Amino acid sequence: MERVVAQGDQVGLSLRRMAWQIAERGESFVLVGLEPRGSRLAQWLKALLEGVLQTAIPMGTLDVTLWRDDLHHRRKLRIPRPAHLPFAIEGQRIWLVDDVLYTGRTVRAALDALREWGRPAWVRLAVLVERRGLREFPIVPDCVGFVLDTAPEERVQVLLEPKPLIRLHASYE
Repeated sequence: MERVVAQGDQVGLSLRRMAWQIAERGESFVLVGLEPRGSRLAQWLKALLEGVLQTAIPMGTLDVTLWRDDLHHRRKLRIPRPAHLPFAIEGQRIWLVDDVLYTGRTVRAALDALREWGRPAWVRLAVLVERRGLREFPIVPDCVGFVLDTAPEERVQVLLEPKPLIRLHASYE
């Protein structure tokens, strides 16, 4: 079973709203996209934020594969990509960006990874989709595009190109 949650202009409008929510805080910051899908979303937010704020927004990417605590439970292991953090983490204001927040394990791993590069002033979380009610860690996003109530056997897929699409797949394995 497959259900389209949002597409095209709906996703674009939500991304613009997220950019405005981040910009309205009035603080300087950097974006860190979590590989693989959060980095693409961070690029979209970066472009929108630069349009709103009329200033360059520093952006980096971080692959947290090696910091995950569930590696031995995963069927497929991705080859990690090198981190690209073209700024100091120490004292930095960081917006972590990811496509979907589910259990919170990816964000927990990202916080552990960032700690190895320094101690940020603060870290906030922006996600396009929050899967509500299935968290394993007490992690709450600061900026959200869509909130979905899903079952554990469902999977959320976010596609940003060629046309933005968010869909829900039920996979009863």
